[in-house]
Amino acid sequence: MQYLVSVIDDKSNPGSTDRQPDISAFNERLIADGYWVFAGGLADTTTATVIDNRGEQPVFSDGPFVESKEYLAGVWVWEAPDLDVALELATEASRICDRKIEVRPFQ
Repeated sequence: MQYLVSVIDDKSNPGSTDRQPDISAFNERLIADGYWVFAGGLADTTTATVIDNRGEQPVFSDGPFVESKEYLAGVWVWEAPDLDVALELATEASRICDRKIEVRPFQ
């Protein structure tokens, strides 16, 4: 099963900025162990654009879709045999990247 693994940062209490070597090593292990599907860090929320095309005309708004102290900082997509494995990896990922992690299975 595939899982979306969201990295959540906090503007009032951000994670460490020196974690990239550890994150890269963790990613290499995910690849070697067959869990890796995709990953990427996201640019600052100030670069976001929200599009709402549910009405007569599309509406474009600058910034994230919600104002919050917490924000999506990056994502992984993992292939894991079950939720327990995904949660075990996410627990390690949270420590390594010094941020909260949310795990959600794809439908």
